[in-house]
Amino acid sequence: MGWFSKKNTFFLPCTTDIHSHLLPGIDDGVKTIEESLEVIRFLNDLGFKKLITTPHIMSDYYKNTPSIIRSKLEEVRFALKEAGMNVEIEAAAEYYLDEHFYEQIINEQELLTFGENYILFETSFTVEPLLLKEVIFKLSSNGYKPVFAHPERYLYLHENTRLLNDLIDQELLFQLNILSLDGYYSKPVQKMAIKLLKSNAITFVGSDCHNLLQAQAIKKALSSKNAQLIKSINLKNRNL
Repeated sequence: MGWFSKKNTFFLPCTTDIHSHLLPGIDDGVKTIEESLEVIRFLNDLGFKKLITTPHIMSDYYKNTPSIIRSKLEEVRFALKEAGMNVEIEAAAEYYLDEHFYEQIINEQELLTFGENYILFETSFTVEPLLLKEVIFKLSSNGYKPVFAHPERYLYLHENTRLLNDLIDQELLFQLNILSLDGYYSKPVQKMAIKLLKSNAITFVGSDCHNLLQAQAIKKALSSKNAQLIKSINLKNRNL
């Protein structure tokens, strides 16, 4: 879905967001129910009708479990209903590729997914994990469809075309952060985002929204000229 006006070039590429941090108090995202509703209202006003929020799961920092996440999700759903806000919200997770995540995969523990068994994960921004390709293989072997959160932000991918192609050959799905389009993180990240879009390597886009300031920055990014590059991408967000 998208639209244009004579006054600006705002373009919303889809009405389902698959990456955000909108469950209060369990990661580095929103801190309170009130803040959660404020950010959700803003995203809804932008045109998002369905939000799949993805709290961090990271063994050293965010020790979230499926039960913790589901409990917080119900709190937010109740608050949305009380506020009369008609926004569909689901929850999965953003897994950090660490030893804990690897053990969960090996031991076939419950992992939170969205859509057609998609599982979102991230890595260190600077150093390629030794287990990266093995984790992708094992997730796929276990019936999951791994989704790589914000690949444009990983510095180890910026000059490593061979690794990038290897990951694509493994059928790893790439999720681009909308904020990357407008240079929110850095110019090199913006450059990589454009490269991935022009290479048709992107399957999903996500807000990765943590707070109201980022939500406002997302509106600005969707009004940037680079947002138009998403027009020709067959995003899987639209099927969720």
